[in-house]
Amino acid sequence: MQRNTVAKVNSLLRQATSRHASTLARPAVAASAARLSAAVPLSAIPAHRAISASAVRCSAATAAKAAPKCPDNYKDPKYEKYVKVPEGKKIVILGFGAIGSGVLPLLFRHIDMTPSQVLVISDQYSQKQRDHAASYGVQLETAKLVRNDYKAALEKHLQEGDFLVNLSVDVSSCALIEFCQAKNVLYMDTCNEPWAGGYSDPNVSAAERTNYAFREEALEFRKKFAKDGPTALITHGANPGLVSHFVKQGLLDIARDTGVKVAVPTTREGWAKLAQQLDIKTIHISERDTQASRSVIKHDQEFVNTWSIEGYVEEGKQPAELGWGTHEKHWPHDGMNHDNGCKAAIYLNRPGAITNVRTWTPFSGSFHGMLITHTEAISIADYFTLQGKDGKVEYRPTVHFAYHACDNAWMSLHQVAGREWIRHPEERVMVDEIDDGRDELGVLLMGHKKGAYWYGSDLTIQKTRELVHYNNATSLQVCTGVLTGIVYAYENPRKGVVEPEEIEHQRIMQIGANYLGKLHGQYTDWTPLVRRNILFPEKIDESDPWQFQNFRVQ
Repeated sequence: MQRNTVAKVNSLLRQATSRHASTLARPAVAASAARLSAAVPLSAIPAHRAISASAVRCSAATAAKAAPKCPDNYKDPKYEKYVKVPEGKKIVILGFGAIGSGVLPLLFRHIDMTPSQVLVISDQYSQKQRDHAASYGVQLETAKLVRNDYKAALEKHLQEGDFLVNLSVDVSSCALIEFCQAKNVLYMDTCNEPWAGGYSDPNVSAAERTNYAFREEALEFRKKFAKDGPTALITHGANPGLVSHFVKQGLLDIARDTGVKVAVPTTREGWAKLAQQLDIKTIHISERDTQASRSVIKHDQEFVNTWSIEGYVEEGKQPAELGWGTHEKHWPHDGMNHDNGCKAAIYLNRPGAITNVRTWTPFSGSFHGMLITHTEAISIADYFTLQGKDGKVEYRPTVHFAYHACDNAWMSLHQVAGREWIRHPEERVMVDEIDDGRDELGVLLMGHKKGAYWYGSDLTIQKTRELVHYNNATSLQVCTGVLTGIVYAYENPRKGVVEPEEIEHQRIMQIGANYLGKLHGQYTDWTPLVRRNILFPEKIDESDPWQFQNFRVQ
């Protein structure tokens, strides 16, 4: 059996080489083939290491032709400068992975600054990343921030009036927020990140590992620091981030199309009343990534994704979470309440990576997505909550993420789950080797008079490469959230700790539309009851298609 497995892999290698396809170097494949043996325990598999597409090509002669890249003439007057970094101040980018690297062209295009006003801090860099930064004249600092030793690195480079853009993993967002508030430094991030191991610490309860808990911790700083302190815009990437603005635009579209005359709300209560008036019962952050490479093929001992692999695995291990709506009639058998905080969300006592839900996007149609926890599921549900005078909740929509990653990433995460969360020895983020595909990221607003309405970004890899280099469709959507967040903070520098739902959405949409591909809305008659109860009996609620019970894949 072992000899047959190795022989099969070697045969595939010979076939790939004969077709002159980009694939793994022979020593790497041979090592992987040996690891396929059932006799090798997981503990014997080497620690994972990151590789790039260039590392898996046989040679320059057989490599696939490089994807076309747009020129990066960021001084071209066609690129509007939205804000200016003040004289003597700088932007410090913490983390230089897919998003830290990808956002660099956007910052130089749209923020008036010099290369000396940008500094990157990360614990490691690939040669490609070093070359990328060097092409802009940006300085790289190597430092690893850990729980007991992070302030010295920050104090060395951050002064009052500077801006910390946190795009790191395994560094506590709350520790950085607290530091920046105390030092009068602007701040933004794309997720509520704990210190290393915080997502999967077996010594703490499942409730303490939720994004609900991490969000509550961050919001506590509103009590400690002034409301008009330096702006700290938290969780403003694509999702969380841009999708909160998509919700507001979607509500306005539905109001227009159903004859509800309303001025653009300017308060939290106004937006919540509009959602209630439209009878929005459920909101999905619905995403389907179809980006793929025909030339560089994933192998069994490799995790492949279109964005941070560590981020994807860690959030997949967290409990599934969702904002819990007032229309829900069926409590999940594994549902758990929180005993503190806003109480707008619940969690399921199981990982999001193995919890699937039904959803829909315009291009892909209906599909099963993972109920991965995301902060926007909690913050949107909380923001659109209406309470009576007695404090009782009168209205709240159910909100959750429904995510189908690119096929390689979907397969990779299932493999990690099957290995009881041990990651692959090799990891690769796809960028240049992607041949085709798109990332459809939007919000599906359901329950209103017209049924369901999806509003969001449909960004193909081809359009991405027309717009900017060093990105795939997924990273560009996140980088757009980062760019717009930085612009917001510079334009509104004294807002204290603030979430995406609390900022004016039209300015964000105006800037973001330049990099989101086809930004559009579409109605659908799809419901989670379509073609159900045909092959097998199912426990569904036909009286209300928008019940969470109907969406969940049992």
